[in-house]
Amino acid sequence: MATQRKDTIVLKGETTSMPAYEELILQAGSMSDHMKDSIRLLPDKELGDTIWGIIYNSVGTLRAEPRYGSELVSQGLLGMPVKILEKRGGWCRIQTPDKYIGWINGSVKAMTLSELQQYLQQPKVIVTSVFAHSLQRPDSDFFPVSDLVVGNMLVVKGEKEGFYHVVYPDGREAYVRKSDAIETTDWLKSIDLTGESIVNTAYRFMGVPYLWGGTSSKGLDCSGFTRTVYFMHGIILPRDASQQVHCGKLIDSSGDFNNTLPGDLLFFGSKATDDSPKERVVHVGIYIGNNRFIHASDYVHINSLDPADTLYDEFNANRYLRTKRIIGEVGTPGIEDIFENEFYKQ
Repeated sequence: MATQRKDTIVLKGETTSMPAYEELILQAGSMSDHMKDSIRLLPDKELGDTIWGIIYNSVGTLRAEPRYGSELVSQGLLGMPVKILEKRGGWCRIQTPDKYIGWINGSVKAMTLSELQQYLQQPKVIVTSVFAHSLQRPDSDFFPVSDLVVGNMLVVKGEKEGFYHVVYPDGREAYVRKSDAIETTDWLKSIDLTGESIVNTAYRFMGVPYLWGGTSSKGLDCSGFTRTVYFMHGIILPRDASQQVHCGKLIDSSGDFNNTLPGDLLFFGSKATDDSPKERVVHVGIYIGNNRFIHASDYVHINSLDPADTLYDEFNANRYLRTKRIIGEVGTPGIEDIFENEFYKQ
């Protein structure tokens, strides 16, 4: 933000982008010979080289401010690489691979870039069961080390009696049933990015309760749901519905759904008007066919946009905006292959 004080331009704010910072300084300098730079460039210099980290709990909670009473804005999953921007007391301000920023207390193993690179190069498994546990020994009768949710990633050390021997980012060791996970190399080979596969994955979350800021099977908001479904197909989408709507190929904006296919994303909100010139995108779901869609609202369930259907959702039908296609658009703005994302391929 730039403000004018007499003949001086005062620059305030925060940024994680050096190019953006340099461009702002350049622009401000062209406007005035007198400039005061009060911009904070993150990560904070006090962090030194330890500006990376890995989530070590099954789910790490991000809040808008560094206090427990603050709004839950997102979540990070076990094994997710993050950038540490600053610290305040026991809280870390972090950025996740989808560029979302929030405050987290605990849950992050801090690392240097070289330590992160070593971690990322190690073989891993990804949890494929919606819910699971890791155990102290390769025996179902032993106590758990932690709970696990779909999408968690762990370094794999070996195999024993139907279990993977795994290592957590914070050094804990455990055993995960092979029926609950798969090696990431085999997982990537097995991904079938089709509408049918997207819908079948979405069905696995049926009944999971709505949680504002949730992106895990412990609780999901609408965009956390769509993001997680696509994540399990090797794709990173932006965090919020208002960001996801700018991704992919436009398929429909009339509401006839003639060209809409299973797996497409349906967006809802309020259109721009003379009184309110800015469109608001506030909800998203996944099309499953026959004018029906699955979404996180109260809990993950199916509704219809057909008035003759017993599952008709009049509220969302009246605020439908458009349909966007993600399948076939990987590599276009906002749609990334997981291991092409800069956080995962350091």
